[in-house]
Amino acid sequence: MPLFPGKPLALDAAAFERHVRASGSVPLVVDFWAAWCGPCRMMAPAFEQAAARVAPGVRLAKLDTEAEQAIAARYGIRSIPTLIAFRDGREVARQSGALNLPQLMQWIDTHAQPN
Repeated sequence: MPLFPGKPLALDAAAFERHVRASGSVPLVVDFWAAWCGPCRMMAPAFEQAAARVAPGVRLAKLDTEAEQAIAARYGIRSIPTLIAFRDGREVARQSGALNLPQLMQWIDTHAQPN
């Protein structure tokens, strides 16, 4: 698997911990979502397109809050979709609600650009 595949990584609990810890200077933006969430499904194509545009400077990933409820609870995810940007293993920005591609790219540019 390529290091920067140009598409969002699907994370389970172990992969989430590994990628957040290893985020370092390459920001990681995680989309907390669920299959039953209409706004999550609406935002998915924009998130896919953004992943192709920002790699390799920013990595995008998705975490299914239904499958990984403990992680969603630890991060206080109360509404989905929620985006969290991580750098150096810690949260640096958060956005709840679906974004279209221009909004998503602006949010990434503002909150998740590499150092």
